[in-house]
Amino acid sequence: MTASIAPIARDNLTTRVYEELRRAMMEGRFWPGHRFKIRDLAASLQVSETPVREALMQLVREKGLEMEAGRSITVAQLSLAQYLELRSIRLHLEGMAGAAATTRIEPREIDRLAAVHEKLIANEDHGHWFEAVRDNWEFHHSIYQAAQMPELLAIIEGIWLRNGPLVNYQYPHARPTYDGRHRHLDILDALRARDENGVRKGIQQDMIEGGRLLVQVLERLNDGAVTPEELRRAAQNGRLVSAAG
Repeated sequence: MTASIAPIARDNLTTRVYEELRRAMMEGRFWPGHRFKIRDLAASLQVSETPVREALMQLVREKGLEMEAGRSITVAQLSLAQYLELRSIRLHLEGMAGAAATTRIEPREIDRLAAVHEKLIANEDHGHWFEAVRDNWEFHHSIYQAAQMPELLAIIEGIWLRNGPLVNYQYPHARPTYDGRHRHLDILDALRARDENGVRKGIQQDMIEGGRLLVQVLERLNDGAVTPEELRRAAQNGRLVSAAG
C-alpha cells in the first residue's frame, strides 16, 4: 500500500511526512491492522527513516496508529463500541460543521460536490472501492472546510484519522444503503436552499443509515464470526462477505 504515498520534498520532513500519512489515513488508503515497515515507507517517500519514525510516533499519540511490543506499528482497529461512541460525537460535530457551511459555501463548490458524489456512485457501481472511499471523504471534508471553523475541522479530522481506515470494511461487504434516496442528495439540496437544519439532518442520517451494514460487519468482527484478514482478502478478490454472514 506504500506505493500510494507520494514522495516528500526535503524541507520540514517530519511535518510533511506526518501530513501525508495523516491524510492517507483519513482518506482510507490504509486498512485497519496495516503494518508499517519504516524502511519501506521511507523509501517510498524518498526520505530517511528518522522523519518517518517521528511522524509515525506522532500518529500513535493521536491514536490513529498502535504500537505493539514497543516496535511494530499498525493502523488502529476500532472496536464496535469505539466506533459507536465516536459516531455519537461525529453526529454532533459534523452536523455543526455542515450547518455552519450552509451559509458560507459558494454555489460553484456545491456544483463540485455534486460532481464528486456522481463520481462516488460510479466508482461504487464499477467496484472501484478505494476510489469510492476517497470520494466519500472528499465530499464530507469539503463541506466541513467550507464551514470556515478551523478548530472544529481539526477535531473532526482527528476522529476521521481513526475512522477512515475502518470505512474500507464497507466495500464490498457493506455498501451504504438508504431508506429512500442517497442522503448526499438531500445534503446537496439543503445546501442549495441554504437550509442549515436540512444539511445537519442529511449529514446525520447519512452517517446512521449509510453505516448500518458497517455496524453489522463490526458486530461480526466483535463476535469472531469473521476476521479483518478475511475481509481484506475478500475485498481484494472481489468476493462478497455479507454483513449477515
